[in-house]
Formats: sequence, C-alpha cells, structure tokens
Amino acid sequence: MAGGKIFQPVTKIRLTNVSIVRLRKGGKRFEVACYKNKVTEWRTGVEKDIDEVLQIHQIYVNVSKGQVAKTEELRKCFNTEDVDEVIKEVLLKGEQQVSDKERHHQLDNMQRDIATVVAEKCVNPATQQPYTVTMIEKVMADIHYSVNPNRSAKQQALDVIKQIQEQNIVPIARAQMRIRISLPRKDAKRLKEKILELVAKVEDEEHEEDRGDEYEQVCLIDPGQYRAVTELIGGVPKGAGTVEVLSLRDINDEDSTLN
Repeated sequence: MAGGKIFQPVTKIRLTNVSIVRLRKGGKRFEVACYKNKVTEWRTGVEKDIDEVLQIHQIYVNVSKGQVAKTEELRKCFNTEDVDEVIKEVLLKGEQQVSDKERHHQLDNMQRDIATVVAEKCVNPATQQPYTVTMIEKVMADIHYSVNPNRSAKQQALDVIKQIQEQNIVPIARAQMRIRISLPRKDAKRLKEKILELVAKVEDEEHEEDRGDEYEQVCLIDPGQYRAVTELIGGVPKGAGTVEVLSLRDINDEDSTLN
C-alpha cells in the first residue's frame, strides 16, 4: 500500500549470533535464545543470573524465524503461563543447538579442564609425584571416558579419578594436605582421639615440655577431611583452637566434594 506502513507481527522477534536451546514437549517445539557459552555455566551453577544467560527474556517456537510461543501453547504443554518457569525448564532439559565443529571444540576444552583438575588434585601414591595434564588426558582415553558438556569439570574429575582407580590403569590418589593444629593442651587431651580419626599421618607433635599449656601437631589429612577438622577445632571454647594450612594444594575451591 503506497505511502502506508508495514507492521511486523508482534509475535516475530529476530535475533542473530545466538545459541539456541530447544525442548520438544506436548508435540510442540519451544526454544530460548542464549549467549554462547552461558548455557553450560547456568547448568553447572557457575552462572546464577538468568539474565546473563538469555539474549531476550522470551520463549519461541522458532528463534531463527522470530516466532514467539503463544500463551495458550505454554498453558497446554507446561500447565503454566509463567514464562520464567518455562524458560528454566527449557534451559535445564532442552538440547543446545550447536554445530559439529562447535560441539567438538566444546568437548575438547571440557576434557582439558577435567584433566587439569585431576592433575592438580592427585598424585602417584608410590612416588607422591603429580601427573601432567597430558598424562591424565591419555589415561582418560584409555578408560574411554565420555565427556558430558552439561556437568562441571570438577564433578567429572571425581568420576575420572574413581574410574582410573577401579580400572587400575595407573596408581592414583588424592594429594594430601599438610596442616598445623594448635589448641590448649587440656582441650587436646579431650579431642585427641577424634583428631587422630581424621588424620592420615602425624608428622610432628610438640609435647608438654616443649610448649607448656599449648599443644601443636603437624599432620597430613585427606582433603575430604579438611572441613571436619576445622569444625572440630573451631568448637574449642573461646576460639582458642586454630588450623593452619601449610600446603594449599587441595583447598581454595568452592566445590565441597573436592575439598
């Protein structure tokens, strides 16, 4: 129509350079448009702000064509009209649409990250020497480990360690932490048995004649016992007990399963 305006339907919104997550439900297709690399971060808990994941807070039936899902379609297939709820379900259960080249690159990077975590956390128990990242990658190939892009490197590192130990490919064990425990001697006598249950090896122990009323022990612990030790010593009255980390190798990460 000459001189007139052409309006694009309001259910069409076009986006470019996006990563699409697609979920089929109730015979319908639903998609959300995300920033690249953010989907995995959301699924593994690295990214918690959903607005940092989504390019636009909207649900589509086809992102490429800009076709927005209708409210009645959401109600029929998801039993809700709450856009946020549907978006979260699509993000969690949907399949991320990536090219073969992108998928291969993503898996390679994830495999490297997993191997790096294992190399940082473990040693050869016979020699107490660490393994290189390249050596761990080779062992991962030997055990035919299948990388999951939707799980964090730390979570999968635990799987890799377990499988290497089960298949006995190479000797491997979590590297132990060296700590110094200090507390009043009267509390040490009361807690010593519990402390020894958490300790792998006592390396040095100062006796009463050395430090008077203060008890001190340098020991090795498995990383998984660190929290239990700090909670036990932290319960000493008036904050008189301390735990000093002499080797930082296996702490300082947020994943408690690897602490």
